[in-house]
Amino acid sequence: MQLYEKLLNKKEKLALVGLGYVGMPIAIEFAKHIDVIGFDINGKKIDSYIAGHDVTNEVGDAAIKESNVFWTSDENKLKEAKFIIVAVPTPIKDDTTPDLTPLISSSTIVGRNLTKGSIVCYESTVYPGVTEETCMPILEKESRLKCGVDFKIAYSPERINPGDKVHRLTTIKKIVSGMDEETLEEVAKVYSLVVEAGVYKASSIKVAEAAKVIENSQRDVNIAFMNELSIIFNKLGIDTLEVLEAAGTKWNFLPFRPGLVGGHCIGIDPYYLTYRAERYGYHSQVILSSRRVNDSMGKYIAEEIIKVMIDANTLVKEAKIGCLGITFKENCPDARNSKVNDILLGLEEYGVKPIVHDPIADREDTLKFYGINMIGLDSFKELDVLIIAVAHDVFKELSNEQIEKMFKKNISNDKRVIIDVKGILDKKYFEKLGYKYWRL
Repeated sequence: MQLYEKLLNKKEKLALVGLGYVGMPIAIEFAKHIDVIGFDINGKKIDSYIAGHDVTNEVGDAAIKESNVFWTSDENKLKEAKFIIVAVPTPIKDDTTPDLTPLISSSTIVGRNLTKGSIVCYESTVYPGVTEETCMPILEKESRLKCGVDFKIAYSPERINPGDKVHRLTTIKKIVSGMDEETLEEVAKVYSLVVEAGVYKASSIKVAEAAKVIENSQRDVNIAFMNELSIIFNKLGIDTLEVLEAAGTKWNFLPFRPGLVGGHCIGIDPYYLTYRAERYGYHSQVILSSRRVNDSMGKYIAEEIIKVMIDANTLVKEAKIGCLGITFKENCPDARNSKVNDILLGLEEYGVKPIVHDPIADREDTLKFYGINMIGLDSFKELDVLIIAVAHDVFKELSNEQIEKMFKKNISNDKRVIIDVKGILDKKYFEKLGYKYWRL
């Protein structure tokens, strides 16, 4: 009997190592069909899941409460699993080189609890070669087992899009790969249990690793082009979004838009690819140039805000500024590596410190990483400047009248400044009233 069949018959278990935005939804989905162990070294996170609280806001509290995933921070429980999925973060260091610490640590934990006949499948974004050259030797060393004889390895890159309620695990085609044909077939069958869109069988683990790392690199390059266009058109006095709407009438024009590129995917993954390329003697031109453009956008926006304020005759150091949104993307509570903070830091250089409101953001992370104590929306009164930095749905639902009530009443409209980074407001409405309105 194959491992897939044993999982179906509940004679064996599947384990998820790493229960963040990627691992937790996978665990929830697999638990609808087979026995699942959800492991994370963060005991506080495990306690939240046991209590039925979704700290990621990806599946909702109800799904957590209804699931029969066995949540644990006890690594010994991994010995009960034969199919182990590793879904831990792969960040970068301050010098932008890959930080494989979480991956090495998780491989060490899995290795010392690995049993014969197991398959270990990695989902973390890495450069080509990491699974076989870095992770596999750790598994062998810690388990004292032989890869290819006592256990097998595989790679299936995650495609979770935090905050996206349309493109979900089940609806996105899954790339799968294995160290040999037998492992590939086994992994494909297992993932087919939960991925309705089907699986794509890559020819090798390295091909699958490379496919993942270029997905976000491609988006990074395209967004950088849009950001560069927004800088050019701003200098020319042309509205970028109006240009993109016009250009978008052509059938093959790609619908990218300018914006802040933060988080743990698009702004990180390209560095994994360029790092590997440099080890083989090639220094990236396009990819690293795109990274420079996107990493500079927070400071650029801050400087443009100051210019608009000066144009509106707003006293910069005396201005009351409100910022809506701090997370790295819309409808997602993750504030880590948010480029909104670059805007705030840029403004601080001019002696101003905006108040911040974000009902979606994780308040503890926001305080921990940026020292920001968020306030309620009811405190957004008597503003000189309003920055809408993140396009949360809850912000899109604000009426024009609600926006107007946030500003000072004793100043003329032409001194009121709206910085609508993603362009979610009715530009014509506010410009007709005389507001100074700016967007990327």
